[in-house]
Amino acid sequence: MSDKTILLVDDAAFMRMMLKDILTKNGYDIIGEAENGVKAIEKYNELKPKLVILDITMPEMNGIQAAKGIRQMDPNALIIMCSAMGQQAMVIESIQAGARDFIVKPFQPDRVLEAVQKVIG
Repeated sequence: MSDKTILLVDDAAFMRMMLKDILTKNGYDIIGEAENGVKAIEKYNELKPKLVILDITMPEMNGIQAAKGIRQMDPNALIIMCSAMGQQAMVIESIQAGARDFIVKPFQPDRVLEAVQKVIG
């Protein structure tokens, strides 16, 4: 398995599809998808991806809680958060929860790739 494996977590299927499209075209391997934080933690445990791209605003469990949950299981987990809200507080909270970077929706392919390359190469 490559070390370019990614788990995509967003409650909007079309957002996951957009990210998947950007990333697979650039040699990344999307090994799983989840639509909320609870599933994200389950999938992380099961799939052990190199990177998780986590949406912040989701039903059941938000991305910040999911990031904390994933990092409790794996302190070295690599996480990039994304959100439609460009709120400074969210970015700070994400970084405190262990995120390595933050991307804002609507996704700009170049920015997504820059963030992913910075975190996992």
